[in-house]
Amino acid sequence: MRKMRWIRAFQLFEQFRKTSISQSDLHRAEGKAVHLADKMNDFKLLLAMAKDSLSGHYKMNKWNLSIIVGTVLYVLSPLDAIPDVVPVLGWLDDLTIVGYAISKLSEEMLKYKKFKEKGMAAAG
Repeated sequence: MRKMRWIRAFQLFEQFRKTSISQSDLHRAEGKAVHLADKMNDFKLLLAMAKDSLSGHYKMNKWNLSIIVGTVLYVLSPLDAIPDVVPVLGWLDDLTIVGYAISKLSEEMLKYKKFKEKGMAAAG
């Protein structure tokens, strides 16, 4: 049973990875970040990366952007492996997917942090 949940979660992730995302979706996802415990700040960083990439301020390859898009859409979707209406358990699958995205994008996240620091230094 547990293995089936994982399989379903990653099937949904693959489906959502191929879908487009709007600024409104990114804003709604920020509201869900509170349920992600210690991954909240990293998830918000992923959202900032997506916003800057979609607006043309930050260059990221399409694969990395698709991981973020898939993750955001999974977190927003009511059709995930464990529905969010189930307290705590409903957020655990979201947390797992976010953790997966963070692990895959750790190098890109460091690159983005340096990009932002450089931009702040230039503005200051």
